[in-house]
Amino acid sequence: MAKLIDGKAFAAGLRTRIAKAVSEVKAKHNLTPGLAVVLVGDDPASRVYVANKAKQTLEVGMNSWEHKLPADTSEQALLALVKKLNADSSVHGILVQMPLPQHIDAAKVLNALDPAKDVDGFHVVNVGRLSTGQEALTACTPVGCVMLAKNTLGDLTGLNAVVIGRSNIVGKPVAQLLLAENCTVTIAHSKSQDLPAITRRADLVIAAVGRPEMVKGDWLKPGATVIDVGINRIERNGKSLLVGDCDFASCEKVAGAITPVPGGVGPMTIACLLQNTLKAACAIAGFAPPHM
Repeated sequence: MAKLIDGKAFAAGLRTRIAKAVSEVKAKHNLTPGLAVVLVGDDPASRVYVANKAKQTLEVGMNSWEHKLPADTSEQALLALVKKLNADSSVHGILVQMPLPQHIDAAKVLNALDPAKDVDGFHVVNVGRLSTGQEALTACTPVGCVMLAKNTLGDLTGLNAVVIGRSNIVGKPVAQLLLAENCTVTIAHSKSQDLPAITRRADLVIAAVGRPEMVKGDWLKPGATVIDVGINRIERNGKSLLVGDCDFASCEKVAGAITPVPGGVGPMTIACLLQNTLKAACAIAGFAPPHM
């Protein structure tokens, strides 16, 4: 049976290290990192997620601001708020919660952010810096995936990694991060031919396709490490369940290590968001962040 990769415990340790670093920055530089989160509309999942972000931001000693806007907020009004937050020197990180209502152009809003405050790592400047190997604020979930992989496997150099999914949010950036770790990376997707055969070559599988329980145990090389990014709600036997993109029951029997859902990648996302906020605050102030 596979070893369980405990993302919840790793994230808790990371938050402890971030809190210590925040305390050091306050003492040495009289600087309190600040995160502003913007929520448009009343999506229940987004509302819970934003509340968790605010709670954990305060717990590590940072300032937290929430801007909750009605679903009919105009694109112009949202862009005006982004401009205001860009200019606010007490705000070091800005996160606009996705998804946005359909009448708002998400790309336009994301690219209106000051790249130095783009703690989600979605601005085209940060994406470009990542892809060219430069220092960048990088999307939080991919960073969390690579942290868990390195904590499990150590040096990733030379490993065959298969990323299932090519989204801008996870698939593409995690592939770039794995390339930087000297992996041989294959990006697979819905148009890939014989996806099970591609996946069987992998020492490391990142499943980020958004289809519940798609990856089966017989898709895996025995002993492979599996990082399951998916969070899907399904109904089974009259019960509502959270499941990943991997069929956990069959994958657990073949993999060497695997993240559970929930309790795997999910907790890492907010912890990495806090780390990005601290990095952004230090960079804006002109000094390197403390070692974490």
